[in-house]
Amino acid sequence: MRKLLLFKEIYAEAFRDWTFRMLTKYFKAYSWFCFALLILVIYAFIYRVSTGFVFA
Repeated sequence: MRKLLLFKEIYAEAFRDWTFRMLTKYFKAYSWFCFALLILVIYAFIYRVSTGFVFA
């Protein structure tokens, strides 16, 4: 039982920092993706307004 708990602690310690790094990279990529979509929406809105699109 003691060896099992020791193995569990070593395993948890090894992947604790890895999970934080993975989440940091994921959220950074997700933020850039959302920023790109926001720029696309702003561009589409400005394009429609400048060509005289009727919002009715």
